[in-house]
Amino acid sequence: MPEKTTTENYKFFQHKECEYFPCHENADPESFNCLFCYCPLYTLKDKCGGDFEYMEGSGIKDCSNCLMPHRPEGFDHIMNKWPEVRDAAKLDAAPEYALDDELK
Repeated sequence: MPEKTTTENYKFFQHKECEYFPCHENADPESFNCLFCYCPLYTLKDKCGGDFEYMEGSGIKDCSNCLMPHRPEGFDHIMNKWPEVRDAAKLDAAPEYALDDELK
């Protein structure tokens, strides 16, 4: 049986050598978490809980102003939303989250 960890270091990772670090304007480089470089909640559309907009004309979700997955509390927020991500990935649930209305 594995020992229980006494730290939570697995919740935080930085890649300061990345040419995009930090990839969001107004981000604090010292506390910026790169663990979720690409947010796994993107597919949840307006149910993700982040600060996003839909681009006018294309309707594409723009998360460039969202720092939620990069903040200290971001890991726990994403893990709490994981059942919704899992359900969105199920074949019979996918149309609910489809970008194209024709797929519904």
